[in-house]
Amino acid sequence: MAAHTKTAVAVHAVESGHHHHEHHHETFWTKYIFSQDHKTIAKQFLLTGFVSGFIGILLSAIFRLQLAFPDTSFPFLETILGKWAPEGRLDPNFYMALVTMHGTILVFWLLTGGLSGTFANLLIPLQIGARDMASPFINMLSFHFFFWGTVVLMASFFVETGPAAAGWTVYPPLSALPQAMPGSGLGMMLWILALVLFVVGVLMGGLNYITTVLNMRTKGMSLMRMPLAVWALFTVAVLGLLSFPPAVAAFILLLFDHSLGTSFYLSDIYIAGQALPQQGGNVLLYLHLFWFLGHPEVYIVLLPALGITSELISTHARKPIFGYKVMVYSILGIAFVSFIVWAHHMFVTGMNPLLGSIFTATTLLVAIPSAMKIFNYIFTLWKGRVQLTTPMLFAIGTVSFFISGGLTGFFLGVAPVDIPLHNTYFVVGHFHLVMGVSAVFAMFGGTYHWFPRLWGRMMNERLGYIHFWLTYIGANLVFFPMYYMGLGGVPRRYYAFTEFAFTSKWQDLNVVITVAALITIAAQLIFVYNFFHSMFWGKKAPRNPWKANTLEWSAPVKHIHGNWPGKLPVVYRWPYDYSKPGAPADFIPQYISDEDIARGVRYWEEDFEPLTVIDRPEEGGDGQQKAVSPVDAPAPSVVLNPNRDGGPSTPQA
Repeated sequence: MAAHTKTAVAVHAVESGHHHHEHHHETFWTKYIFSQDHKTIAKQFLLTGFVSGFIGILLSAIFRLQLAFPDTSFPFLETILGKWAPEGRLDPNFYMALVTMHGTILVFWLLTGGLSGTFANLLIPLQIGARDMASPFINMLSFHFFFWGTVVLMASFFVETGPAAAGWTVYPPLSALPQAMPGSGLGMMLWILALVLFVVGVLMGGLNYITTVLNMRTKGMSLMRMPLAVWALFTVAVLGLLSFPPAVAAFILLLFDHSLGTSFYLSDIYIAGQALPQQGGNVLLYLHLFWFLGHPEVYIVLLPALGITSELISTHARKPIFGYKVMVYSILGIAFVSFIVWAHHMFVTGMNPLLGSIFTATTLLVAIPSAMKIFNYIFTLWKGRVQLTTPMLFAIGTVSFFISGGLTGFFLGVAPVDIPLHNTYFVVGHFHLVMGVSAVFAMFGGTYHWFPRLWGRMMNERLGYIHFWLTYIGANLVFFPMYYMGLGGVPRRYYAFTEFAFTSKWQDLNVVITVAALITIAAQLIFVYNFFHSMFWGKKAPRNPWKANTLEWSAPVKHIHGNWPGKLPVVYRWPYDYSKPGAPADFIPQYISDEDIARGVRYWEEDFEPLTVIDRPEEGGDGQQKAVSPVDAPAPSVVLNPNRDGGPSTPQA
């Protein structure tokens, strides 16, 4: 009798959880501001990231005008910037501030918070079959720390001495001495505070992502049945937990040097002929702490981009991802190697040549798993039924920029070649293409692809094509010429290149780059229009517009708490069963079993309701969250065809 009572209570609790969304009352504040729903939080990260990114590229438009036309007055700049552009000429100190804030916003706010925050929140619970994140409250806090970090960073534009102006890496002593330049004062303190708030949000989110993936996968979702996007986001969360804390330590010590008179990074400094009292510090300490984050940060940006690209290429090529297990191991390999290469940023610091050769070797080692991913993308596309949708174009663009930008990494990873190229435009071209543009393209592709999942509507394909081609051509015209400038010895961060003969000869090319940059920036207005117009007036999306296999497309289009109104889906196969011989359609969703196919379930029809399969009574699922062991459930008795990489109907380790 007691056992029966416990069972009845458990069933009632589960049913209450299933229908919680039906009576869950929300106010404006709980729905849009303090939401604990992972899908709403994903929207918050996306919008905050895009707004920040747009501000970042507008800053680049201003300093590109200075570089292309250093002797020209632009009266509108004085109207916008006031004392920082007297008589329409950009102040040199503010030029450095613009470069600093441009890099900070794009690297941290757009490509880290915007990219990972958006797609980790959207995809992890939905693609592993979870109701929400492990801790929705901490998930909410992670966004709010990110948001208030954004507010603090943007507020630094309005302080009297201007925002931080020491480059996005904020090397001491320029960043540690308030009297060094205007941007080294209050603006630098706000920069440090913003970064600390940002990192707290990243760590909260990362803990949530890891816990959710390890403990909240639905029945049948073994590790080797997870989509590659989830693998990438999970791995990045681990990277963030290990690499961001040393950077916070570096920033706090920098704040002490800046405001409390300590000497962690300062020693033997003279300003205007006067010796400063600080003794015993070493700037190399900051470099080691910063770049211990700095290089994993490259892959904190790139791995989610490549995970998204894997989903887009397989789905829109209608072909299984080539070498799934190799792709998983390459993600893990890249993550591991990223922690043992940081000193290749420091070849010019007087490093022992033996140590330099060791870091050269580890740097070149990362090319192996990276090349594996590239080859697997190419083989996935090869002889696939490629559908050149907007998401697919951006995915191919991501791979293109990853190749063209990554190949130049060989130059910078070898100490004898890096030393003459260090701090030249070669470096600018390299990291903008391999990390910046490739990741932005993946973010655009993911937005076009999962927009129906976020807002229930489709973005305009024609506008998407125009946006892609203008951005793709423009990005190449902006950054590819920088390689030639770097080989010619043109240094980065200079206010004007007309003062020296060896730099002034590149002035015409600077004009070309600036014109291309302005056109590319203007092209983003097409995306902005498409994004917001489609949000309200776009064509209503069907449940599964791309005929994809992953679980997020089985949930109702209308957002509800808990994602699925009844039971959680059960997973029977890997996520890349496309164009499988003998199947009734060119895709088989993960929640469709071989028995369903044998029974004639018409899952490929546009009006098919996945809940008729997910909620079937014969499965006996109770809808509760379940952790699964690495060894999956026994295979179904009906097997249509064995699948590559272990088979969708065989146990996956």
